[in-house]
Amino acid sequence: MRPDRISLKPVWKAFDEAEFGPRNILNLRESLPTAADARHRAEAWLRERQISRAKEVLLITGRGNQSPGGVSAVRASIVSLLPPLRRKGVVSEWREHSPGSFVIRLASITEMLDAPRRKRDREDAQPSRDPASLAALDKSTLALLRRLAVRSLEALGARDIDKFVEAEMLSKFNSLAGGTPAGVEGEVRLRDAIVAALDQLDE
Repeated sequence: MRPDRISLKPVWKAFDEAEFGPRNILNLRESLPTAADARHRAEAWLRERQISRAKEVLLITGRGNQSPGGVSAVRASIVSLLPPLRRKGVVSEWREHSPGSFVIRLASITEMLDAPRRKRDREDAQPSRDPASLAALDKSTLALLRRLAVRSLEALGARDIDKFVEAEMLSKFNSLAGGTPAGVEGEVRLRDAIVAALDQLDE
């Protein structure tokens, strides 16, 4: 094969992995998902990467060369997903990395916790957990969650903190749990996210 015909894709992939790291790259093009599946996977992955304190990630959608009309439905679904995720405090900004990929800067965990929730966002969100769901958490997780709730209420200038702390704990839990898997691993991630939020408040 002539040198000028050698595919540059492996070279680009190597550069991307060196810049972002394999864990911070989601390639939707490889699995050929539907637009709805791509949107769901991308949101779950971006939330997980935010909880893991990643700064920038690479999301590959493909440019849609083989799609009807040459327009990628997956790319269009991601383009429509990013503005609401910015409003929810999950992402802060993004830019086109190539015609088929985006570099996305993730918001801090405290930005996500402080993001105002519009009525439409509340209607589209997963059902919130009830207070009983907190009882299933490990004592160390509950202690961290209470500490975060108290810090948040103090920042808001609340006077009777004890009166509102349980509701604030549940609110913070519902916000953070969306980026963590179920089970023991999920609780470890949840504790990491709470510690990260506390660290950011200290900063």
